[in-house]
Amino acid sequence: MKVAIVQNRPEFGNVQENLNRIEEMLVGKTADLYVLPELFATGYRFKDMDEAHHYAELVPGGMTTNFLISLAKKHSAHFIAGLVEIDGDRIFNSSVIVGPHGFVGRYRKIHLFDTEKVCFHAGTEAPPVFDLNGAKVGVMICFDWRFPETARSLALKGAELIAHPSNLVLLHCPQAMITRCLENRVFAITVDRVGDEERISGEKLAFIGQSQVVDPDGNILVRASETEEEVHIVDIDLDKARDKYLNSQNEIFKDRRPDLYR
Repeated sequence: MKVAIVQNRPEFGNVQENLNRIEEMLVGKTADLYVLPELFATGYRFKDMDEAHHYAELVPGGMTTNFLISLAKKHSAHFIAGLVEIDGDRIFNSSVIVGPHGFVGRYRKIHLFDTEKVCFHAGTEAPPVFDLNGAKVGVMICFDWRFPETARSLALKGAELIAHPSNLVLLHCPQAMITRCLENRVFAITVDRVGDEERISGEKLAFIGQSQVVDPDGNILVRASETEEEVHIVDIDLDKARDKYLNSQNEIFKDRRPDLYR
C-alpha cells in the first residue's frame, strides 16, 4: 500500500486558494491513501465559534468534501483530511474520509485543545475504523494523540493504520506517536501543517511540521521538515500491523490484563 503525507501551509480564510495549492502539490503524485492536515483548507486559529461557523461546511455536501471527492476520483485513491463541519447548530473540528466512489465517513474530534473549546463542540462518538480496500484505517485528530486510549481503542477495533490529521504546536507529538505505534503494533500517519498564525494579538502559533509515517516497530519511515510544504509517498506492508506477536510467547493484546488495570 502506498500512503502519502501532504504537509501544506494554508493561508487563513483563503479556502479556494488553499484547495488549489493542494491540487498543485499532488500533480504527478500517486498513492492509495493521501492524508492531509487538520483544518487544511481554512487555517487553524478561529477567534470564536461565530467565526468557525462562518467557515463551517456540511459533511457530506460541502465545498471541501466535494473537492476531496473530485481528487479521490482523479487519483483513484482515498483521502482523509480535516475541516470545519456544521450539523444543525453545532460546529465540529472534523476529518472526512472519501474515496473514488464518494463519501465514506467522518470523525469529529473528541479531545479539544486550548481555544478550540470556545470554537467547536466536542465529538460524542468513538473514533472510527474504516475498511478502505481491505486496509483497516482508524482516524484520530491532533490532540487525540495525548490520550493513549484513543490509539488503543482504534487498535482494539482492528485498525492496522491510524490516520492522524494534525495542526501541531506541541513539540512532543512526533516522538510520542512512535510510542503509540509500539504500544499497539500499528502504522501511524501523522500529517501536520507548517507556517504560523497570529490571529489573536500577542499569541502567535508556530506549527511544527514534521509530518511522518511510523511503522509498528517504531521506525520512522519518513519525516518531513519543520518549515516546508512537502509531499512524501511511502510503501507500507500492513501485514506487519496484523502480527501482534513480539516473540513466540508474547502477543500484545492477548497479554493485556484489563481485569487489573481498573
